Amino acid sequence: MKLLCLLFLAASLLFLSSLPARAAISVTSPYNGSTVGTTFTITASASPCSGQPISTIGFSMDASSYTASVSGAYLNTWASAGVGGHTIHFKSWGDQGAVCVVDVAIVVSAGASSSGGPSVASPTNGSSVSSPFTVSASAGSCSGQPVTTIGFSEDNSSHTATVSGTVLNASASSGTGGHTLHVKAWGNGGAVCDTDVAINVTGASGVPSGATTLSNVQAYAWSAIEDSGAGGGASGWSNVVGSPSLTGAARQFASTYWNYGGERYSASMSDDTNAMNFLWDGWVYIQNSGSDIANLEMDLNQVMANGQTVIMGFQCDGWSSTWDFTVNRGSATSPDDQWVHTGAYCNPRGWGVNQWHHVQIRYTRNTSGWVTYNYVTLDGNQQNVNVTAYSAFALGWGPVLLTNFQVDGATSGSSGSHVFLDNLTISRW
Repeated sequence: MKLLCLLFLAASLLFLSSLPARAAISVTSPYNGSTVGTTFTITASASPCSGQPISTIGFSMDASSYTASVSGAYLNTWASAGVGGHTIHFKSWGDQGAVCVVDVAIVVSAGASSSGGPSVASPTNGSSVSSPFTVSASAGSCSGQPVTTIGFSEDNSSHTATVSGTVLNASASSGTGGHTLHVKAWGNGGAVCDTDVAINVTGASGVPSGATTLSNVQAYAWSAIEDSGAGGGASGWSNVVGSPSLTGAARQFASTYWNYGGERYSASMSDDTNAMNFLWDGWVYIQNSGSDIANLEMDLNQVMANGQTVIMGFQCDGWSSTWDFTVNRGSATSPDDQWVHTGAYCNPRGWGVNQWHHVQIRYTRNTSGWVTYNYVTLDGNQQNVNVTAYSAFALGWGPVLLTNFQVDGATSGSSGSHVFLDNLTISRW
């Protein structure tokens, strides 16, 4: 009898050891078996996993190898999926390696929206627009709750622009092609409602259909060099990564700097010496922390027909909290290159981390190298600059169109950053 009991106990222990870790994840959105829109809320919390305190919580979709995760025991984000059935795998990790999983089955419908989804006046579903465009919407209630906040995001971007209240009237920017706007409202009791609007962006505002557009420039070959003019020292490298990414091929800039140094990254393209109008259009992502970043610089340099190089330098200046542009206060052969502050606000340390930010810079030049900086747009907020400055340099370069992306440090000690650039499009005409 004692032997039988011991055998039964051993068999029971073997059976229990073959079970997965007990999942202690509470999923509040979406519910198992629910029907949702193409973009939906992901909300969950986790209690100890197999007796271990929770260190991380996240989720993956279907058979994807990518898991989105955050530190802690609470998850509150958005996800997007194509029409049809899907399985969301909610996961939590204990501080000693235990893993717990809860699966939630959903059905994604293109016509589905949360109860009381915002009423979108502009743009209309299925319409064609030029960028930037206006997003106008309103929402009085969401699932029976008075609305406190309304906003929108685009495609699978993790950035949601929001305003307090029930009315949204904002400017948005996007690259050409099909996109989905997710217009969202939040109730005072935590309810979230969503209305999806499909649009087709035919081109950036003011960019003619005959313009030459170079896409995914972030995937070109890039070089890295310390900017000796920034002071201090720096080093860095870059590579193409699949995550974080909007296109699946983002450029990562990994920089180390000390004593306020800066690292410059460059990519060259074929030139059209007759082009005089340009639009720099890209998405920037600062990973984890931007507290040690002083400036983010985005330049476009072009060799003109006369052989001189026009430098269209533009940066988000964390020291002055302004957008700045370059000017040559000397001559092409004896240059005096300086930065000039605009009245447009920008500070990279104020950009939200771990989310994508949309930057557009529009400039024109004449045959002598005078550059007009027309406007800059950050996350749909367009600020008009409209200043003209001389910026021609006799550098002896061959014909080239070149873009720079530079990261400057903000500390006297040693620090670093990981900044990503994706969906970079440069238009010229």
